[in-house]
Amino acid sequence: MGYKTIQAYATDEFIEKKSRFIGYIMPVTTEKEATDFIAKISKNHFDATHNVYAYILREGQIKRYSDNGEPQGTAGIPVLDVLQKEGLVDVCVVVTRYFGGTMLGAGGLVRAYSHGASIAVRAAKIMYMTECNVITLECEYTLYGKINYIIPNYNIKVQRCDFTAAVQLELLIEQEKTDAFLKEITDLSNGQVTPYITGQVFADMA
Repeated sequence: MGYKTIQAYATDEFIEKKSRFIGYIMPVTTEKEATDFIAKISKNHFDATHNVYAYILREGQIKRYSDNGEPQGTAGIPVLDVLQKEGLVDVCVVVTRYFGGTMLGAGGLVRAYSHGASIAVRAAKIMYMTECNVITLECEYTLYGKINYIIPNYNIKVQRCDFTAAVQLELLIEQEKTDAFLKEITDLSNGQVTPYITGQVFADMA
């Protein structure tokens, strides 16, 4: 089963009734990475009124959030809710607020923190991580052209291609497409090429 995450750090900001909201998002895979990111943003904005956060980790299905001094339920949960509705995992969001002098009220805070998380998500590149097999194979140069010709039909990513006495390939292919690809390799090479599945990984195949 695949999952959605982000490729890299991103940020965006907006002003709401003179309060400045800055949304930050970061890919993380452990609680330490998440808490380190939160600590870094909080340190950079030590003078901010609030540094609200939420994160979701795929491993262990961990979900954490903090209102960081805002009224309970008006900040951390709305940020977490944005991540959940987007279906994102292995991400941490921090929304920093500099108070502008005008109270937003509970509803206003919920909308503002939701928007802060949403613009951070929109600023990031979404990745759809798919279960893939790593396939290695070796073929004669006379067969390489045929194999190379069918590779695009399976949305395969070529990880490595070594031209030595024979051609050695390391390929990344979605698991659901693996059997059909292996069968076609066997057929077009008349059984001369034996591909091996040497690993399984999650990868962005878009």
